[in-house]
Amino acid sequence: LHDGSIKPADKVTTSRKAAKMGGCQVYLKEGETFSLDDMMKAVVVHSANDASVAVAEYIAGSTEAFVEMMNREAARLGMKDTHYYSVHGLPPAPGQQPDVASAYDQALLARALLKYPEVVKWSAIDTAPFRDEKFVLRNTNHLVRTYQGCDGLKTGFYDKAVFNVVATARRGDLRFVAVVLGTPHKLTNFKEAAVL
Repeated sequence: LHDGSIKPADKVTTSRKAAKMGGCQVYLKEGETFSLDDMMKAVVVHSANDASVAVAEYIAGSTEAFVEMMNREAARLGMKDTHYYSVHGLPPAPGQQPDVASAYDQALLARALLKYPEVVKWSAIDTAPFRDEKFVLRNTNHLVRTYQGCDGLKTGFYDKAVFNVVATARRGDLRFVAVVLGTPHKLTNFKEAAVL
């Protein structure tokens, strides 16, 4: 988006692979098409794994190629404790390694993402319509509703990683980023981020 090679209005078509993704999803059907903007809202607001696969395939041609891009960017940002194996962050499939990252690396990534206004626009959304208003995206980051100035950034969960959040808030000219990883309860996760 930043260099103009893709646009928010670009049409992203759902592949069979994307349509078969489990976990949190917006129930994309093979061949179904949405704007890149709508797909990114599904990814950032609703944590939709099916939309993550569709966007990765649109940008890089395959999820494998997109994972390579993710790892190159992580290295460029100095994220020394991070390695991605998937575009969705679900528990690893048999024979696959889990995605790994440290809190420090997540803060580095957040700082880089905050340079792009579209990311903050998406991550600050509380609710948004999807599929001609037949489905409502609700932000998985409760802090956008409960913490003054919170405008993102992203949550994550699966059974072994438990609850995680990279939160960001702005008040006036001051911006903070808080990273909380590995809390056993969702509400504790948000409470600790708010304290930070």
